Amino acid sequence: MGLFNGMMGNASSTDLGAATKEFGRLLAPGEEIQAAYQLVRDSFVFTNTRLILVDKQGMTGRKIEYHSVPYRAITHFAVETAGTFDLDAELKIWISGAPEPIAKQFGKGVDVYEVQALLSAYVAR
Repeated sequence: MGLFNGMMGNASSTDLGAATKEFGRLLAPGEEIQAAYQLVRDSFVFTNTRLILVDKQGMTGRKIEYHSVPYRAITHFAVETAGTFDLDAELKIWISGAPEPIAKQFGKGVDVYEVQALLSAYVAR
């Protein structure tokens, strides 16, 4: 991931092997990581059963919050592709009971159509 994208809050895709090594202890039996994205310190991980938002806190990043969102709790989502002058794509996910969506920005190297297809496959179940 480019440092500039990370500083701007844009996510870049992460190797599945590296994501499984880092987050494997969080997975339930039979659960598999489908895709993972990394910000400077934070991550979000799509598995076959849920979305895991990883928020590293504090100066050292030793305190970590893991926010697990089952796909059945996602009511709808929106993907905005990058434009000519706006080079970032954006993902918004609405969760039942929450008035505001979870919003994440992707750098231009991320295939937002892949992210949308992944969410479509699991949210529509």
